[in-house]
Amino acid sequence: MMRLAAICLLFPALLAVFGGEAQAQAARNAPRGPVPADAPLITDLSSHLIAITSSFTGTELLLFGAIDEPGEVIVVVRGPTSTSVVRRKRQTLGLWLTRRSESFDGVPAYYAVASTRPLAEIAPPSLLQRLQIGANALRFRYIGKRNPDDVNEFRAAIVRQKTREGLYQDNTGAVDFLGPKLFRTAISFPATVPVGTYQTEIYLVRDDRIVAAQSTPLFIDKQGIEQEVYDFSRHEPAVYGLVAVLLAVFAGWLAAVAFRRG
Repeated sequence: MMRLAAICLLFPALLAVFGGEAQAQAARNAPRGPVPADAPLITDLSSHLIAITSSFTGTELLLFGAIDEPGEVIVVVRGPTSTSVVRRKRQTLGLWLTRRSESFDGVPAYYAVASTRPLAEIAPPSLLQRLQIGANALRFRYIGKRNPDDVNEFRAAIVRQKTREGLYQDNTGAVDFLGPKLFRTAISFPATVPVGTYQTEIYLVRDDRIVAAQSTPLFIDKQGIEQEVYDFSRHEPAVYGLVAVLLAVFAGWLAAVAFRRG
């Protein structure tokens, strides 16, 4: 019994030491220190780290907060940006072939917005466009050699595709007040959410202007064997590809032997 008690006492310390770099980074970047009681906006996340393992099927985080006086709340979660290629296909001789493609930079891998009311009823379009609040207000930089007249159609195609994948979300009315000052909302992340550093922005709006804002980081990282395989594939891509081919060949040979015996 004494040995079991000692292990129970040591376990939290061991977990703190060997918890992983992602947990340490999340702890370093999470908001620290008390927030003034008279601050117009106070917010926090239920967790600043989402760990992706082999059993990860998506998750939800709770964002909660309080305001000093009545107002409207807008929550924006942005994922890491990257380059996206949009391809337009046409049917030719019974086959769908790519006839044209356009590339854009600065495309968020994940984007979600939640608000107490429709955005158009909370803030003027100029403010939404300036802060890129709302999927239609996102600015993607065209990196092609020419700037075609229908480039906005390709930008809209990016938004439609990511919306179908669950990576772009418009949750108008999803910020609920639990009283005159307390509010909360749930942020959903699909199983396909990419790893990286995310930014959560919370705005308090009154009379068509922002009176307070807060920003807090969120980290999505692979854990366990998934992290080791991911790091190996990035640091040793040639060896990783060779191992993948050998495993595929071995699996095919094993299946052939099994069916032959059957």
